[in-house]
Amino acid sequence: MALTKEVKIDQITVVENGTVQYREATRIMEDGMQLSQTYHRTSIEKDGDLSNAPANVVAIAQAAWSL
Repeated sequence: MALTKEVKIDQITVVENGTVQYREATRIMEDGMQLSQTYHRTSIEKDGDLSNAPANVVAIAQAAWSL
C-alpha cells in the first residue's frame, strides 16, 4: 500500500483581456487508484509577474501576450 501525491496543472486558460488562469490538481493516490482530489486556481494579469509560475504557464502567457 503506497500512498503518493501528484500535483499537476490540468487547465490553462487565457481570457479575452489577456489574463492567464490556471488550475492545479492535487491527487492522493494509493496503488494507482485515486483516493482524493483538490484544486487550486491562480490567475495572472496581462504582463504580470511570471517568476513563480510553472514553465508551461509561462510559455502560454508569453505567447498570448505577444499577440
